[in-house]
Amino acid sequence: MSTYDPAALECLAAIVEEGGFERAAQRLNITQSAVSQRLRALEAQVGTVLIVRSRPLRPTSAGNLLLKHTKQVRLLRADLERDLRDLAPSSTGGARDEERISIAVNADSLATWALPALNGLARQGLPMEIITDDQDFTHEWLREGQVLGCITTLKQALRGCKVVPLGAMEYVAIAQPEYAAEHFPQGLTAHNFRDAPFIAFNRKDDMQSEFVGKAFGLRRVTLHQIFVPSSEGQVRAVLAGWGVSVVPELLARGLIAQGQLVNLAPQAALPIQLYWHCWNLESEVLDQLSAALTGAAAQALA
Repeated sequence: MSTYDPAALECLAAIVEEGGFERAAQRLNITQSAVSQRLRALEAQVGTVLIVRSRPLRPTSAGNLLLKHTKQVRLLRADLERDLRDLAPSSTGGARDEERISIAVNADSLATWALPALNGLARQGLPMEIITDDQDFTHEWLREGQVLGCITTLKQALRGCKVVPLGAMEYVAIAQPEYAAEHFPQGLTAHNFRDAPFIAFNRKDDMQSEFVGKAFGLRRVTLHQIFVPSSEGQVRAVLAGWGVSVVPELLARGLIAQGQLVNLAPQAALPIQLYWHCWNLESEVLDQLSAALTGAAAQALA
């Protein structure tokens, strides 16, 4: 079996993670020419192209396999660094930028319970990279080998990975009180949901239409939507009177209690089951990461 140069593997990862050769060179503190040479040498060793020179750049199937291997090596290094730090706290320096431990977390979890769950690991110096996406798509980051774990709505485990149920996040439809009184004096119903725009995360987000469809037994729902790619931003847009939004109850609970928001359909809370997926590897770092997220989810989610 071939032995791949760690520097070349990190070069490949830097190109993909930074989105180009120039930024990869800046991160690795080498010339752009050296980045190209390392990539060409790695492609020659593997015998196939690893990067599609498109806009944006993207890895090929073989490139994704090497990226996954690179991230596994990073995890092993993080385990080693932690063990060495326990034995001789002054013997190791800070982690390098290329040794980041990457996970994909859906934006709603990140805005509510997931970030506090990682406080302890961050304070211990674990070099994390949190990638955010819609909860139906974080799974793709793990499938492509770009992260070692993800929080997603999908239950089926990928080959070589394990999955743990986290619990259900409940979603509610909210509006600013004056806005609700003007547009929805009887609350949100099957007859008036088209009377105002819904504020969604992005074009991949089907939470708004899913909520309306399940709340009122509708098979097809078409909404006028405004896109705000931030969970907290969606709430701020609602507070500003932009329209209605379906957001995690955890995110809106305090504002509803204070009277700054109203729940337009209290009988129609929508539970969304979440799962933690990660590589099935023996790793203290990965075990601690999993324990932190599952423990926090047990307290925060239904």
